[in-house]
Amino acid sequence: MRSPATRPLSFCLVIVAVLALAATAPSSVNAQTIVEPFKVGTFEIDGVPTVSLVLRDRHVVDIARANRDLERNDMYPTVPAPEDMIDLIARYEYGMKHRLYEMVNWMVDGGMLGADRPDYVHDLDDVRTLPPIMYPGKILNAAVNFYSHVNETGSDEERAEARRQRTENRGVPYLFLKPSRGAVVGNGSPIVLPWGRTRIDWEVELGAVIGRAGKYISANAAENHVFGYMVTMDISDRGGRPPGGNPLTSDWFVGKGHDTFAPQGPWIVPKEFYGNPMEILRQSLDVGDERMQEATAGDMIHTLWELIEYGSSIITLYPGDVVNNGTSGGTGMGTAVRGEQRFLQAGEVISATIEGIGTLTHPVVAEEEPQGLTGANLTPVCNYRNCN
Repeated sequence: MRSPATRPLSFCLVIVAVLALAATAPSSVNAQTIVEPFKVGTFEIDGVPTVSLVLRDRHVVDIARANRDLERNDMYPTVPAPEDMIDLIARYEYGMKHRLYEMVNWMVDGGMLGADRPDYVHDLDDVRTLPPIMYPGKILNAAVNFYSHVNETGSDEERAEARRQRTENRGVPYLFLKPSRGAVVGNGSPIVLPWGRTRIDWEVELGAVIGRAGKYISANAAENHVFGYMVTMDISDRGGRPPGGNPLTSDWFVGKGHDTFAPQGPWIVPKEFYGNPMEILRQSLDVGDERMQEATAGDMIHTLWELIEYGSSIITLYPGDVVNNGTSGGTGMGTAVRGEQRFLQAGEVISATIEGIGTLTHPVVAEEEPQGLTGANLTPVCNYRNCN
């Protein structure tokens, strides 16, 4: 092997040229760091659902257009923009993450968020916020996964005993499927009280968005399969099903499946910008000015990672699927917090917050009575329960 002193002059000139090129290249081309964090969401821009970056919680950047602008600089290779949010999530660890980091660094370093910003940078208030994922392949919700939510309608003694039993016998999680398209709505969209259904309840939850497909995912590896986190609500119909006919009395489709009953958003925070939810989670929900729920991860019965392990032991989880962590005490049906039951009313505003992620806010409206039905429909609660 030749020593450096005996190598051809042409070889040395190539090395010098490469080093000079690296020194003059944009700092973000090969960057693994980012100048500031971002969120991702879907927004209606010029009438079209558009996958976008969210910077500083107030700037919405059309990713496809920003990407085309970035690629005009031949220092940046061509990377196809995501077709939708699921495509972004699926490709995040396969080049898309690097491109978004480059994009943010390029825009911030170039002063492109100020008064002279390009026309693909919008104010958040000027665009309509849509569900971040339109729409998840499946939504898995955890039932009664916070100790404070155990037997909320019981007496003090009954609640204490029920929680003691759950502490001693955690068992496996209880997951149920929540409908996706139809139920999923974005920030600001109305939550519709179905006609005649008078016992509509609220639940704030953390939504973990799956980023990497997996089956039989160990709880120890579950975080590796997560793309990021968003705020979700599990709106619930506590009115049950009418008596008679099929002898089954439990009906999770009635309880969880109505239109608008799965608010999600307002955006997704990639996991590297949020942290470990089992250490920092703080979720709360307000109806109007009244705080209804507030909890941390310390109240959870099964960890988020255990929920992912359990869910993936039944069905393969794919990018864009959502696993919700459950909710705490303070639901409308419970009597432990307020001493009486309290359900949503038309004209109210409901908001759910997870610190470090954001807030979902929704007006509550009543559905008009449907016409032309034959009687096979879900009937009003007051037809078979005392509503006085």
